[in-house]
Amino acid sequence: MRFSEILLIATVVTGGIWLLDTLFFRHKRMMNVLLPSRNRQLSEPWWLEYSKSFFPILLIVFILRSFLAEPFRIPSGSMHPTLLEGDFIVVNKYDYGLKVPLFGFRLIEIDVPKRGDVIVFKHEENGESIDMIKRVIGLPNDHIQYKDKTLYINGEVIKQDFIADKTDTNERGAASPVRELREYLDHVKHDIYVQPAMNHLGSYYQYDDVIVPQNSYFVMGDNRDNSKDSRVWGFVKDQDIQGRAFAIWMSWDPLGYKVRWDRIFSYIP
Repeated sequence: MRFSEILLIATVVTGGIWLLDTLFFRHKRMMNVLLPSRNRQLSEPWWLEYSKSFFPILLIVFILRSFLAEPFRIPSGSMHPTLLEGDFIVVNKYDYGLKVPLFGFRLIEIDVPKRGDVIVFKHEENGESIDMIKRVIGLPNDHIQYKDKTLYINGEVIKQDFIADKTDTNERGAASPVRELREYLDHVKHDIYVQPAMNHLGSYYQYDDVIVPQNSYFVMGDNRDNSKDSRVWGFVKDQDIQGRAFAIWMSWDPLGYKVRWDRIFSYIP
């Protein structure tokens, strides 16, 4: 069960107990207790005291996580070099409009994802819903091609500048040679990794012309040859998008067991 579901259940249960006591049980308790003096206070059962104490806190946290901002942790290297394993990011839940928590139906529409945005979304894998993070490449009605490590959008080659030859290390500590490129997606310029030779996933990364459906988006990881994304499992539906990742508030190196101080409070391009 996801944390958001647990938080919703806890909020509903504690709030429901408080409401039921206010409407029904408190009056009955007062009628059944003899008060020797007018100043004596009515004692409450422990479960009611806990519910009244925790409900306001749970409600505030639920509202903040559902409509304003929510923290996430990066578990893998599919977004290298932009995001690293152990980065703790903040996701803006407000940019794309207010949605009904857990169901994804939009209450108020404010904006839509733009090409180049880094988004967090729900993805079904092996019958389980997990949180994933990728970059928006294709918008509704866009034509997308990815051939020989080159991205085409609506028939135009997306500009990439060579930065340097580097070594990429994954979450298990395995190193591989990569080429760092700077890519330009409309209003966003960001760095990506590509391997000099095709990796073991092979043909998954050769993507012929595809049209992005309405209310859907084509997403890719910045670590292009080490990211299972829309090239593998298809499009992201609008209702599954949870928000836009915009900042790193904490970063912990799981291999070096240390804080990456230079990444704290950094902006995500």
